Amino acid sequence: MSGESEQRAYQAESITVTFEARRCLHAAECVHGLPEVFDTAKRPWIQPDKATADRLAEVVRRCPSGALQYKLLDGGGTEAPDRPTTITRSSTGQLTVRGELSVDMPQGSRAETRVTLCGCGQSRLQPYCDHAGPCDQ
Repeated sequence: MSGESEQRAYQAESITVTFEARRCLHAAECVHGLPEVFDTAKRPWIQPDKATADRLAEVVRRCPSGALQYKLLDGGGTEAPDRPTTITRSSTGQLTVRGELSVDMPQGSRAETRVTLCGCGQSRLQPYCDHAGPCDQ
């Protein structure tokens, strides 16, 4: 992955949601789960004050790529990793991994709880999938 990740933060009273656009694979779990919060026709497109923190965290955890993350501001912390760690290969080759993860990158290790990794080796965002490879054609 070239350069540092660019995350945007969207804060409500009790939760902050971050979004890393380069990792988004458009699974639309967020848009389908909470359309009143995640509305691509609005700016900003994430409006975390339109749902409870618990409901918002639940929908963010559905994001398979990890492009969406959250932090509870009342001392609840960040997302707890799934246990045991699971790895699922999609029919097109991507690896969806959920658990307590340490992803090695040129910039160093990055702690994660959810990622979609490239299964074909063609992603420009290695080790993350960007739908650029032959398995996505």
